[in-house]
Amino acid sequence: MAATLQQILLAPDVQPQVVTDCLTLIEEEVSEKSGVSGTAVKLAYKTATTFAQGYLRTTVENLLPDIVDALAPYWADFSTSGGSDFGDFLAKRGDEVAEALLKVSDHHAEESNRPVIVKAYQTVRGSAARNIEAALPAVGKLVLKYAA
Repeated sequence: MAATLQQILLAPDVQPQVVTDCLTLIEEEVSEKSGVSGTAVKLAYKTATTFAQGYLRTTVENLLPDIVDALAPYWADFSTSGGSDFGDFLAKRGDEVAEALLKVSDHHAEESNRPVIVKAYQTVRGSAARNIEAALPAVGKLVLKYAA
C-alpha cells in the first residue's frame, strides 16, 4: 500500500526538513512578485518575518499538518493516476487546490490573536488564490522530493 502524504511529510525525521523547504519556497515565491499586488505580498511577508524571531517558522510548523491534510486527497488521486509530476497535477486543479489551502490559512487567521499578522494577511487575501496557483508546481516538486 502506498504511503499517505501525512506519513511521507509529517514523519518526525522528515517534517523539520519539509518546514525548511516550505520557508525557502515561500521566500522564493515572494521574491518573484511584482506590481502593486506583489508589493502588498512583500510587505505582508516582511511584517511576518520581522514580527518576532522565528514567528514564520513556527507558523509553518503549525500550518503544515493542516496543509498536508488539505493536499492529501490530491496526493491519493495522483498516486493512483500513474502521473509523474505532482506539481502539474495540482496546477491542473488550481482553483480547487488553492481554495482548499486558503481554507487552512483562513481558519488559522480567524484563530490568531496577533492583530498585526491578521491585518497583513487580510491585505493579501484577495490575491492569495492567484499566488497559490502560481506556486503549485513548486509545491508539487517539494512533495515529490520526499515521496520519491
